[in-house]
Amino acid sequence: MEPFTTLSAVAAPIEIVNCDTDRIIPARFLRKPRVPGYERWLFHDMRFDAQGNERAEFVLNQAAYRNARILVAAANYGCGSSREQAVYAMYEYGIRSVIAPSFGDIHYGNALQNGFLPIVLPEADCARLRGQLRARPGAALTIDLPAQTVTAHDGSVFRFDIDAAAKERLMKGLDDVSLVLQHIERIEGLERGYLQAHPWVSV
Repeated sequence: MEPFTTLSAVAAPIEIVNCDTDRIIPARFLRKPRVPGYERWLFHDMRFDAQGNERAEFVLNQAAYRNARILVAAANYGCGSSREQAVYAMYEYGIRSVIAPSFGDIHYGNALQNGFLPIVLPEADCARLRGQLRARPGAALTIDLPAQTVTAHDGSVFRFDIDAAAKERLMKGLDDVSLVLQHIERIEGLERGYLQAHPWVSV
């Protein structure tokens, strides 16, 4: 998993309140393998029409936002059904963080588990950032995870909170397996000690 420390990148405003995981990736694509091209399923039904043509009005299809790596969303982003694929689709597109007033609980957890940073800021701050991004298409935001700050293009700084353990995992690029492997010597030592004390146990 790629470590997350700082990110300066184009940000795009997503104005949809209660943007659920079925909008992020429609259910019919959940069985698709996570292979090159997976990013096409992100916001599929909003990005493309029935013939597969881009919808010009959707923000990520507009030239200034096409390479966005940060989204600034409205309240309750990622609500609805639990699906890690919603995080996969954003990650494969190149997006590494979403800033929103609130998130669906399961989606928030899935994001942290997959090297993706969900940032909660007050609703007024998110609305202000989205307004700036609409007024200045292609503007960048800077996210500093160690400092727990978001800096807008006008120099405004917004501080966010994050669980200390989740922050460490993101900064070190640790998934669940990597987290366990950090302690492999101790785990193996405990196993050896147990087998020595209980020689009748077979492995």
